[in-house]
Amino acid sequence: MSEPAETANQIDTKGVVVGLVGIYIAGISGIPYLAFLAGIGAIFATKMGADAVRRVCSYGIGTGVPSIGMLALGMGVIAAMFGLAIGKMYNAVFIGPIVGLVLALVIGFVVGSLTNKVIKLNIPVMERCLTEIAGAGVLVLTGFSVMVAGSMDFAVIVEKVITTGYIAPIFILGALGILHPFNANLGPDETQDRTLVHSYSCGAITMAIGGVCSIATIDPIAAILSIVIAAAIWYVNFMGFVRLVQRDAGAGYVGTGLLPPGAM
Repeated sequence: MSEPAETANQIDTKGVVVGLVGIYIAGISGIPYLAFLAGIGAIFATKMGADAVRRVCSYGIGTGVPSIGMLALGMGVIAAMFGLAIGKMYNAVFIGPIVGLVLALVIGFVVGSLTNKVIKLNIPVMERCLTEIAGAGVLVLTGFSVMVAGSMDFAVIVEKVITTGYIAPIFILGALGILHPFNANLGPDETQDRTLVHSYSCGAITMAIGGVCSIATIDPIAAILSIVIAAAIWYVNFMGFVRLVQRDAGAGYVGTGLLPPGAM
């Protein structure tokens, strides 16, 4: 695993701050055309989760990479819905994302501690990384849910995201955004910049699908705005990912086209 260009603290700070700011602007403003900001916040949270996955899974948790991504969103969906419900219950919608984030961090730390001390995987970064992964999961799920619903109100999210079934693609694609970047790059030549630029492109795919879902839930023009911005983010970062793949492959990369008949 390469030496990191960004520290875990820097990535976590960006993920939490940008994630929450995007959620709050989109959720409280009530302006449909700003819904995409929650999606951008969720993309930064996706990067936070992907970096935590690369750090903990570099200890040899090969088949655990997909599992840990699903675990992230599993913890995230519980914490996100609980936090938003608490905000609704006390007529203080603005506390929902914070309550959800705090609960997710606690759940992640407990799960990480049990994994090390009971199951005895004895991975030094397990507690911290699972805490980060849980935090990323709740921000990803909350961010994309707010983007689709155009609101932080729990009742609105239940109506427009959960009842409609749009929670399913948000859950699956959100988890893939966290788990897939390291899965796509793992190996002795894995580098942080290549893995994390791929996390942006994966998060952008989720944002684009969320934009498609939001055509039926908020203003169609606002939904198209989210899709266009997501497509631009995906293109820039995926092309960057391809360039980094070529850089790291060096002389070993050749465009050979299709395999000849009988090559298999």
